[in-house]
Amino acid sequence: MFLAFCLAFIAILSRLFYWQILASEKLAIEAQKQYGQKNIIFSLRGEIKANDNATLVTNQTAYLVYVNPKKIKIPPGQLADQLAPIFLEDKITDQESTESSKSNFDKKDIMEKEIERIKKSLSKTNLEWIALKHKVEKTSLEKIKSLGIEGVDFEEESKRFYPESSMAAHLLGFVGSDANGEDKGYFGLEGFYDYELKGRSGFTIAEKDARGAPIILGGTEQIEAINGRNMILHLDRTVQFIVEKKLREAVIRYGAKEGSVAIMDPKTGGIIALSNFPSYAGGNWQSFDSGLYKNPFIADTFEPGSIFKTFVMAAALNENAVKPETICNKCSGPRIVNDFTIKTWNSKYYPGTSMTEVLEHSDNVGMVFVGEKLGGEKLISYLQNFGFGQPTGIDLEEETNVPLRPKNEWRPIDLATVTFGQGIAVTGIQTLTAVAAIANGGKLFKPHVVARIQNDNGSIIEIKPKLTRQVIKPATSKVLTEMMVNAVDKGEARFAKPKGYRIAGKTGTAQIPIAGHYDPTKTIASFIGFAPADDPKFVMLTILREPTSSPWGSETAAPLFFDITKELFTYYKIAPEP
Repeated sequence: MFLAFCLAFIAILSRLFYWQILASEKLAIEAQKQYGQKNIIFSLRGEIKANDNATLVTNQTAYLVYVNPKKIKIPPGQLADQLAPIFLEDKITDQESTESSKSNFDKKDIMEKEIERIKKSLSKTNLEWIALKHKVEKTSLEKIKSLGIEGVDFEEESKRFYPESSMAAHLLGFVGSDANGEDKGYFGLEGFYDYELKGRSGFTIAEKDARGAPIILGGTEQIEAINGRNMILHLDRTVQFIVEKKLREAVIRYGAKEGSVAIMDPKTGGIIALSNFPSYAGGNWQSFDSGLYKNPFIADTFEPGSIFKTFVMAAALNENAVKPETICNKCSGPRIVNDFTIKTWNSKYYPGTSMTEVLEHSDNVGMVFVGEKLGGEKLISYLQNFGFGQPTGIDLEEETNVPLRPKNEWRPIDLATVTFGQGIAVTGIQTLTAVAAIANGGKLFKPHVVARIQNDNGSIIEIKPKLTRQVIKPATSKVLTEMMVNAVDKGEARFAKPKGYRIAGKTGTAQIPIAGHYDPTKTIASFIGFAPADDPKFVMLTILREPTSSPWGSETAAPLFFDITKELFTYYKIAPEP
């Protein structure tokens, strides 16, 4: 019996040791679940503001509408018929008023799908709580309340609100839900800075009695929520408005499939404006074709065509391989390279032409001559230094990149065609950044959208311009600028140039490669440039994909560039020269 008591004592002692020491933390958590009530304190997502601190994206109160199926007294189909029009009211109104939708939408079809979605949700009769719709606005909630349907209830939450409507949608991105139903940023700034914008949720734990009611004198524990950081951009609302308006008009006027325009401050790399058309509304992103969500200016590649000639010419000038007055002795007719015939865009040839005139005439044969003078190895090296074949690192989520082919895979025909922008894939942001280097004395800055980050406590973090490298010498930049000014003053697009201003620029027209050959009817028209040429205030790239009124950049993308430039001269109070 003594031995039995000893063994029982040891067993009880061991069990107590396990409960109080080894399993104490686990048991404390289990106990807390029984007497503690945890409430989440949601953090507010950070705001996004323009350079003048005007709000582009903020938060507003919204509601989650949910039901208890066991309390619903009317058939699911009848409930769905009553709620669907209210849920869709704002979305249909927004989409009807937005010109940027890719195609006409069918209101009846959208309504039928919404009704089916609600009915499917209500079919889960084994649940006591079913979420029907997140982010419902107050006006819609009041209409739901007025129906007086028993079993339909709501809970407060927040949603993103866009005071400037669909302005800069591709730049901003939008907020959706992740797999757990939590808010998550997608695309643009919302996606890239999601961690900084979303903040950190807090919680409170209060003691409760057996009925679940809080114990007033009980213990409480609280962890405060930390709101997300605010983003202040380089974006100028006035410039953005001008760009969006002019781009929309140009796409319609020239019958283009789509278009893009971006403007950068060459001295900092800051993005002043960026627009694509067609676009979408960030506050109503679900109602638009998902193909519109990505930002084509940084996510799509294209063959640049003749705008690329400026970078090849910059490399040759910087290496003293040619000078502006160098004469091309191989420009009297087409060139044969690897059994391929290279011609000029208009089948006109200029024997004894200078390098300045090569840019002025956008002479493909002349550019092959420049490439040969420079040499293949140096040509590839300069393309890399200008940033082609590598991501720019812009602070937007969906940037894509196509690496340059390995050096040992460049054939003579590849080295020839790349001099006039064929056989190479680039993005709009790579091209804009490279042009900014020419405008800024050869300094290549990393492009960035956010200028300052504001913490929850009000402190500011400045995002300083980041110099990537010196690509060409300042003297080369000045010489090439003069050549680009001449190309604008005497080139095919001179009719659209505003008088009294020195503008450096270059047109581009590129055929679209499909299935191993070029489409003979479809082109991508573009224009790059900066102004005023002697002290650039802005650098701009305009792109129109598949214009139907004319395939040439000089007759589509260039007039768009100059239309915007005229407005910017007025806005920046830049007077014409006498």
